[in-house]
Amino acid sequence: MTRALTLHDWIVAAIAVFAGVAAGLLLRTTLRWLGERASRTRWSGDDVIVDALRTLVPCAAITAGLAAAAEALPLTHRTGRNVTMTLTALLILAATLTAARIVTGLVRSVAQSRSGVAGSATIFVNITRVVVLAMGFLVVLQTLGISIAPLLTALGVGGLAVALALQDTLANLFAGVHILAAKTVQPGDYIRLSSGEEGYVVDINWRNTTVRQLSNNLVIIPNAKLAGTNMTNFSRPEQELSIMVQVGVSYDSDLEHVERVTTEVVDEVMTDITGAMPDHEAAIRFHTFGDSRISFTVILGVGEFSDQYRIKHEFIKRLHQRYRAEGIRVPAPARTVTVQQGELPPPLGIPHQRDVSSAPRVH
Repeated sequence: MTRALTLHDWIVAAIAVFAGVAAGLLLRTTLRWLGERASRTRWSGDDVIVDALRTLVPCAAITAGLAAAAEALPLTHRTGRNVTMTLTALLILAATLTAARIVTGLVRSVAQSRSGVAGSATIFVNITRVVVLAMGFLVVLQTLGISIAPLLTALGVGGLAVALALQDTLANLFAGVHILAAKTVQPGDYIRLSSGEEGYVVDINWRNTTVRQLSNNLVIIPNAKLAGTNMTNFSRPEQELSIMVQVGVSYDSDLEHVERVTTEVVDEVMTDITGAMPDHEAAIRFHTFGDSRISFTVILGVGEFSDQYRIKHEFIKRLHQRYRAEGIRVPAPARTVTVQQGELPPPLGIPHQRDVSSAPRVH
């Protein structure tokens, strides 16, 4: 301290601190108003940015007030440098946390907009958060005068040991990154594995993939297993899919009439039922002369995998009702057995005995 503190110094410092706090409150109120305006837009990124800045901007204003107060006080060079260094480190830390919130929020927003239905790909969110926080931590250390070169060297050497000890974990991590980067599976997709598990992909994190079955149970699948197994993705290249319903009518039916009535029922279901595709063109294909019926396939269009059960349900109900009204018969399976009169076969379990007395003998 080059001189003694005076009342004037304390007044100037107090005014600087008060001004910083007042500016912080004013800016926070302004950002709250901007947040209300941002919530009305379609893009969710502006909500993330404004919400994150509501923490950083007031903190920066208060830090600026404290820095101005420190400049107004007659501090020694060393004390002033330490105060400035501390305030700068705090400001960098706040900026780092804010940047992490903004970047991870934007990544989550992009993941949700592209995956379509549910959840977010937290593997990208977590990796982004860790990278941003690590960079901010290193900058804070450098600001405080701590050399980060030995730390980076130690991390490089220790990283090899960690990689060897966590081979399975790293395999799952890179498998998850590969799955999302290749876009073979995204959150919201309906998948079925060759091992039988199926359901909606809820989330893909750094270690496993969470799949929600239609029964609302969760199946946890390691990313490495998901990347190395045969899989059917019912949501790609598009969510719309075709389903087939097998139907049969009696041989005395007029097939032209059957086709016309079935087509009308298909068009009715496609128009009335939620989840169906109104633009779907009815497709009916006769294919088999069965034992008691002529079988054919009806192809229906559904907008999403789980909609097929409701659409099949309504289609079969309406088709059955319409067939009854039109007099079209759907026969039960039947088989005709003809028995000819003559020598009856031996009873089951008793072999047929042959009269060997009259059989020729071979010498």
